[in-house]
Amino acid sequence: MSLSDIYYSTLARVSTLLAAPDPAGGGVPQPSINGTLPTGLSSKVQQVLGLVAWAGTAAGVVGVLITGAVMAISHKRGESSEHMSRLGMVLGGCILIAMAGPIVSWLFSAGTASTN
Repeated sequence: MSLSDIYYSTLARVSTLLAAPDPAGGGVPQPSINGTLPTGLSSKVQQVLGLVAWAGTAAGVVGVLITGAVMAISHKRGESSEHMSRLGMVLGGCILIAMAGPIVSWLFSAGTASTN
């Protein structure tokens, strides 16, 4: 038995193992392509995402305020510290939170938009 025969027989075995079961044969149920969401699920998901966005924005504002307070206290004491890197990380997080919604909206609308 040559190496290519072994390769092709192994490939045939793996492909039969990975083949999807026949839905009519009582295998894995296949979801319908044109399904609909349960009633009210979309509005609840939108509400949760809105609350998470507001919480992230509030956490960003609190982070900027805390960083500013620590910077002021350190300046008054005459200490030198790396507050700008901390402020940069907080502002980077704020930008990430602010851009998450538009990026997700763009990704989901890109699949449904028609091109002319």
